[in-house]
Amino acid sequence: MTKAPADFAARIDALFQDFTGPGSPGAVVAVTENGREIFANAYGLANINNAVPMGRKTIIRIGSQTKQFTVLLILMLEAEGKLSLSDEVQKHLSYVPRLEQPVTLAQLASNTSGFRDHLEAMIFAGLSIFTPSDRQTGRDVIARQDALNFKPGSAMTYCNAGFFMLSEIIEQIEGATFNDVLRKRITGPLGMDDTSLLIRDGAAMNRLAAHYTKREEGWANLNWGLDLGGEGGMISTLDDMIVWQQNMFDPKVGTPDMYERMATPCVFDNGATGFYGLGLVTDVYRGRRAVGHGGTVAGGKSESTRFVDDGFGVVIIANNDQVASFALGRRIADIYFGDKAPAPIALAPGRYRQEGGADVFEIVAKDGVATFLNAGGVGGFDFGHQGGAKPERAITDLVLSPRADGKLDGVFCGTPRLYAPLQAGAAAARPLAGRYVNKAQDLEVEITGDASKGEFRLRSGLGAMAAPIVAADADLWFLLQPGTDMRPGLPWNATLAVTSDGFEMNSDRIKKLAFKRA
Repeated sequence: MTKAPADFAARIDALFQDFTGPGSPGAVVAVTENGREIFANAYGLANINNAVPMGRKTIIRIGSQTKQFTVLLILMLEAEGKLSLSDEVQKHLSYVPRLEQPVTLAQLASNTSGFRDHLEAMIFAGLSIFTPSDRQTGRDVIARQDALNFKPGSAMTYCNAGFFMLSEIIEQIEGATFNDVLRKRITGPLGMDDTSLLIRDGAAMNRLAAHYTKREEGWANLNWGLDLGGEGGMISTLDDMIVWQQNMFDPKVGTPDMYERMATPCVFDNGATGFYGLGLVTDVYRGRRAVGHGGTVAGGKSESTRFVDDGFGVVIIANNDQVASFALGRRIADIYFGDKAPAPIALAPGRYRQEGGADVFEIVAKDGVATFLNAGGVGGFDFGHQGGAKPERAITDLVLSPRADGKLDGVFCGTPRLYAPLQAGAAAARPLAGRYVNKAQDLEVEITGDASKGEFRLRSGLGAMAAPIVAADADLWFLLQPGTDMRPGLPWNATLAVTSDGFEMNSDRIKKLAFKRA
């Protein structure tokens, strides 16, 4: 007999009610208990144009859930003596630059390498993620990296480039495509016949869902232009992902030791424990060990979470980018375990800057409750997390708590930080106008304007971009999304921190990208 409450199904259906109306994309959801399915449902449409409903066999992108498959393949190759997670990356990939310190395969798999995310690097080189590009473009962007975000092993920042490199290593060692290796070693033996790597959006396939984003005028198809690999290119179905999740509870493919290694959180140089293992997010939620991974792609969101000591699992796959899959997975767990939401922590609305650094975020009051916004987007808080309020995102190591003086104490990757409010309407000490270059990455920037606002124009061999900038502090600027202003609650793309000879760009996944005055 299930431990779920009598109204379990009705309460889950209520969580997805916004995706059940006519003309709406939707999601598929399943819940398992000790290997037995106790709930499953499909909401909305797989294809709006043809009114095709979502179903258990609908094929949908799962995005970064691909990373756990990539890491399992790496562990299989290690078990066969074909590589070691302690190998330096350059042992396998000659095009990867050796920067300030050596980087290992284990650090790629745990997001602790310090490499900059190559997808953000493309965007900040003027190549839109919607513009067609191939895998060689990704290699070229990685090869031009001129510095690390941080010392490897000292922190965690999500990095698609690490898993791009791991998937390249798999193909090189096996002499086969990622898809072929995946089929031979994982999906074939498990009978996951609808799970594979879909390299690019726009492909035609039977039962493949269309993927959607929400615009003012309504729903619209959304496709990326880049070729995807082991960092986020897989497609699957609800039925297949249930099989995969149950295999992690009771392995038929892979070994218990492999999955335990993947679920073991990283330990930073300072001795603190992080929230990411090897290709899996690992955390303690409401006192229970939760392990899984989510995915975000063009017009798609997904989440697979296992409460590993309780035999409880949740799978969510959506064909739109409006389903908050990570948070919804946790709400389903709250219903199942009967957990009440903890009291909100009082975090005063406003923008905050790290003292002695360039990290900036905004606290936004939504229905009277604080939410978190930075260059990576907006989301709620887990107010029950040990040590304070943790942004309710799968990939973050930041925990915040208020102080009596109006500042916020923070802990990032085990290191204390202090955040102070930024004053509205700030002016910079001087205009940032001028020409700047990063020669190693073939980037040129021209900035015009005064000490309050300006225009940022970048060009490179990959493309060009233009966006407004607004002063954030005496020595800090916001780089905004094109066509936006700086009203509260609107995200920014990056900050520009003024240096003695130029500025450093900092985004969600790129830190200290240096430009010198030309």
